[in-house]
Amino acid sequence: MTKLASYYIPGMYVEDHSCKVPLDWNGNTPGRGFEGKAISLFYRVLCAPERVNQDLPVLLFLQGGPGGAGPRPLDTHSDGWIDEALRHFRIVLPDQRGTGRSEHLDASTMTAFGDPRQAAAFLKHFLADSIVRDFEHLRRTSFGNRAWVTLGQSYGGFLTMSYLSMFPEGVAAAFTTGGIPHIPADAVEVYRHTFPRMQAKTRQYYARYPQDVERVSTVVELLNTQKVSLENGDVLTPERLQTLGSDFGMKPSFERMHWLFDTAFSNGDGSLYGASDPAASRSAVSRGAVSDSAASHSGSGMRLSDDFLNAVMTRTSTKSLYWPLQEFIYADGDIEPLRWAAQRVRDELPEFGSDRRPLLFTGEAIFPWMFEQERQLRPFKAAVDVLMEESHWNSIYDAERLAENDVPLQSAVYYDDMYVDSGMQLDTLSRVGNAHAWVTNSYEHDGVHGDVVFRTLFNQARDRGDLEAVFAQAKG
Repeated sequence: MTKLASYYIPGMYVEDHSCKVPLDWNGNTPGRGFEGKAISLFYRVLCAPERVNQDLPVLLFLQGGPGGAGPRPLDTHSDGWIDEALRHFRIVLPDQRGTGRSEHLDASTMTAFGDPRQAAAFLKHFLADSIVRDFEHLRRTSFGNRAWVTLGQSYGGFLTMSYLSMFPEGVAAAFTTGGIPHIPADAVEVYRHTFPRMQAKTRQYYARYPQDVERVSTVVELLNTQKVSLENGDVLTPERLQTLGSDFGMKPSFERMHWLFDTAFSNGDGSLYGASDPAASRSAVSRGAVSDSAASHSGSGMRLSDDFLNAVMTRTSTKSLYWPLQEFIYADGDIEPLRWAAQRVRDELPEFGSDRRPLLFTGEAIFPWMFEQERQLRPFKAAVDVLMEESHWNSIYDAERLAENDVPLQSAVYYDDMYVDSGMQLDTLSRVGNAHAWVTNSYEHDGVHGDVVFRTLFNQARDRGDLEAVFAQAKG
């Protein structure tokens, strides 16, 4: 372990650290010396300023993703769970391998590979089995081998299930928010549950802002009749526009989408809305009709604004490893090849076609065309194509061990979650020992960032006595 820096920001004391882990854990054991190529793992430790010298229990934050770096806190009020956790814990915020200040993996890294199979083998080292071993190595070597508490947000809940399957002795108690995977894992099953939620979210958006039915349709017609290039050189297609729906599982996504399309046209909106009738737009939503007026605007000289195009480029561009690894988080052991599971499910649902109106937006799903149309994803294409045909993966869940689990697990399950189906989460939790679910429809997938969700989970665990050993050990 190397301490890189220590400093204060409003409301907290911060230390930056780095340690070495093996790129390939095969043949290596967490907590011991290792052979083979080493990569760096960066992590940040937070503490309340007045408690720097106290022996506090440690909470490890398992970031969402895949391919998610740890949060960068601004102050104790910038993220509600941090504010609450600092009252009780020392917090560890790691950058998962391949992200942030850890050994970074991006398009430039993949460009260096000449052999797609070598590139694919390299990418497989950045999934849950390696991530969890990194953290267990960190616990054993840098935190005195003391079991820590974990908080897993979204994909962090997937990592939690892997941690409890692989190294339950390393976890004293676990919290998850919107992130319990279905076990056994099946990507097609996941998308058959989540595509209907994408459709429902789109219709809720149009119901709230019926004037956007025509506005979105007009944008699509322009994209169908003109070549529209983004600032980075990518061509904006209707399919890429549909991926804006990835935001629909967060609040206030409908407002963000509405104000985005509010700036869509550079020559005002008088011609667009002159004859627009919100009641007619609502009717169009219900019957799936194409707006004749929207189609007529495609040749009217209307132009998409630079502000709109720049915002769309930013919102639809790949984030680190998020899209390249998206489907592979469902690969566990020996499986049938994934073969673009989301696309196969989408092919069963013609209502998601880019030629249908009102246009339906898609959520957290990858499609083959993304790796052709998006410049930052093209270097990943050959490796991802190989992995889509892969049938052998490392095991990440142990159903028998999870059934016998005795580590207290408290999970927030968001009933209306667009990304991780609540029914599938509850089915898994029903087969995990010592698991407790708090089901709520008051929050979307990002509810942990407020000031209620983690506090509620913490209080529920404390009131059951699940944290007595955690705090007794620290006092000792």
